[in-house]
Formats: sequence, C-alpha cells, structure tokens
Amino acid sequence: MEDMGTIYDQCVSRAELDKQPSDVAAMFNDVAERYDVTNDLLALGQTRLWRRAVVNAVDVQPGQRILDLAAGTGTSSLPFAARGAYVVPCDFSIGMLEVGMLRCPDLPFVAGDALRLPFADAAFDAATMSFGLRNTADAGAALREIRRVVRPGGRLVVCEFSHPTWRPLRAVYSDYLMALVPGIARRVSSNPDAYVYLAESIRDWPNQAGLADLMMDSGWNSVQWMNLTGGIVALHRGIA
Repeated sequence: MEDMGTIYDQCVSRAELDKQPSDVAAMFNDVAERYDVTNDLLALGQTRLWRRAVVNAVDVQPGQRILDLAAGTGTSSLPFAARGAYVVPCDFSIGMLEVGMLRCPDLPFVAGDALRLPFADAAFDAATMSFGLRNTADAGAALREIRRVVRPGGRLVVCEFSHPTWRPLRAVYSDYLMALVPGIARRVSSNPDAYVYLAESIRDWPNQAGLADLMMDSGWNSVQWMNLTGGIVALHRGIA
C-alpha cells in the first residue's frame, strides 16, 4: 500500500480520470470536513434513502462481519452497527478517516486501498462500497480484491451513480452534473474543483449492465441490480 502519510501531505485540488490513488486520496482529504453536508445538498436529500437501500440489500444479520469500503467519515457504516453487525469502515483518505474518528469514535476505522486491502482472505461475511468503486484506478482489480476478503457465499453490494433510465431525465441529469454541481460546490465546498472531477467521473462510468458485466468478469456470481431515483443511482449485488 502506498504510504498514507505521503498521500495526506500532498495538496491536489482535484483528481483526473486516470484516477491516480495519491491524487484521489489527496482530493478527498481536502473536502473531508464538509463532505457529508455537501453530498446531502448535491443529492437533494436522497443519501439517507440510498444508505437504507444498501443495508437492506446486504440483508445484514447481528454478529456478521461487514467491510464498508470507501466509508469516508463513517456515515455509511453506522446503519450496519445499528443492526448489530461488526462493521469495519475502510478508506484510503486519511482526512476522511480523521473526521470520521472524531464523529463516530466507536467505529474501528482502518486505512486501506481497495486495490490492496489489509485484511485476511475470507475475513468478512459481506462487503459494501458506496460511491467509491468509480474512483479506483482499476475497478476490476478492486472487485477481485474485495472478493478475496469476502467468504465463499458472502455478499457484495455496490452503490454507485449510474445512468437514468428515462431519456428526458437523462438529459436533465447530465446538465445538472456538468453545470449545476460545480456551481453549487463553489458555494458550500472547501474544494469546488473536486466536484468537477466527481461529475466527470460519473458521466464516464459504465451503465447498469456494464457494471454487472464487470462484476461477473471479476468473479462475482448471481449479479443483479436495482435502480434507485430513476437510475441516477444503482445497487449491484453479487455473491462470492
């Protein structure tokens, strides 16, 4: 794993679509303090609905070990803990983890890169990754690495921005991403340029069927997806 202290010391206003890990981590370090507030605003209040859908898709049971990748400040991990699971929030942004440890001191935050996870084989009953897979330099390699740490028969749920299924919504959404999101971010975020990258990365991401194919090619079985908010977000579920 790349030295996390080195990453945190860098100052990168935004990442590019080649998604170099050091650039992406440094960019998230820069927006960590106001990340949750900005996301709630840009998502028009839908983030809680999406988090609830992820927990339901995992079908978490008390006592299960859950890996929450790209967990950021831990807001996506709290619902699993509330259901009695042992959840490990993992992220490669030290800035996000530091904010999370202050806000959620009972969660066992771990620094880790999805391409080289610091966990043993088959260590978890399930894994989730919300709005993080598209920020990896190699999504297929990340999916294979997640499969390594999930036990046979365990589950992966990926929550990610996708492609609206209704054509008029698709056009409006594209305009919102590329015009309004950076404009709103300039008012509320500490690093508005980061949200230009985030909008570009969403537009560049494969559609629902494309991500399902990638998951199956990476060794996940019985892959299915469910659209949320008209396909703006999709949940993909696979079995190890």
